[in-house]
Amino acid sequence: MSVTGAASPWVSIAGGLSAAGKKTGDFGRLFCVRGKAGGAVRLVNGWKADGAVLEGGGAARGLLEIGVAEEEALNAFKLGRFVEERFVYRQTFVIRSYEIGPDKTATMETLMNLLQETALNHVMSSGLASDGFGATHEMSLRKLIWVVTRINIQVDRYSRWGDIVEIDTWVAASGKNGMRRDWIIRDYGTKEIITRATSNWVIMHRETRRLSKMPEQVREEVRPFYLDRRTILQSDNDSKIDKLNDETAENIRSGLAPRWNDMDVNQHVNNVKYIGWILESVPMKVLEEYHLASMALEYRRECRQSELLESLTSMEPNEEEGPESGEGDLRSTHLLRLQESGSEIVRARAQWCIKEPA
Repeated sequence: MSVTGAASPWVSIAGGLSAAGKKTGDFGRLFCVRGKAGGAVRLVNGWKADGAVLEGGGAARGLLEIGVAEEEALNAFKLGRFVEERFVYRQTFVIRSYEIGPDKTATMETLMNLLQETALNHVMSSGLASDGFGATHEMSLRKLIWVVTRINIQVDRYSRWGDIVEIDTWVAASGKNGMRRDWIIRDYGTKEIITRATSNWVIMHRETRRLSKMPEQVREEVRPFYLDRRTILQSDNDSKIDKLNDETAENIRSGLAPRWNDMDVNQHVNNVKYIGWILESVPMKVLEEYHLASMALEYRRECRQSELLESLTSMEPNEEEGPESGEGDLRSTHLLRLQESGSEIVRARAQWCIKEPA
């Protein structure tokens, strides 16, 4: 991207605009800045406008960052921002074509990935991030990492390709040695809340893979960011998930093998990957005619790359009463276990709603 027109006090951003500020093609809006001839004019995603004064409509003002450092402009584009006195972190995403499924809407895995990305950027923007996957400075000194024990997500509506969503996240204490993280997802245009999620996290030693108490130094790091606000009632999140076995499961899918790309930087399978394996044992008719309205996952142990998994599923009519329940809806129970030993990896349950006609 260049700035031309050294003889003129008005210069334009290249891309269909001439040095004199005239349209050379069907560009749409005219973005101009007034500044020194030959001066640098750069966009907000890593570019800056040095000493320039913006002229034009609101879209241009939102696109250009005037007189700010390049690093600050890059961070503003890459990350989100704190709201509500730095207790709540907010980030905006566009749903990409590769993040939608056969229904042309974002998948459950997409939503979970966006929640994870927002959480990690929250830690980074807070100044607590060290060299671990969301670990704080004090955690890294002690070779400690965060591991999730439970996630509950409730989806009112799935976004479509090109939709913009806004995600808020915050953290709170969970017992003596854990942390709770909550999220809400809004439609950016209408501000309608379309998804709620909550999760519980504990600390593990990176080398011994044993759970650890939260050191007081770590507690002091994260405590200033605690906000005790819940998106999902505690009773909904903590209720017991039944265990399936060979007799109670209706469908069993064996031979599920973690790949190298399924591993995260902490050298265990990323928690989002389990959702795809859970769905491997869901009947195709259910996947075609229903969508996931909610899902609760209870993580019971790690899975490493060399281990084969089995996915078990049991489906039944949803007989629970409530405003979200409808005639013909389903509920399901799931289990991921090690194929060789039968050790539990993840228990899960879900609710399914009939898809509306296209």
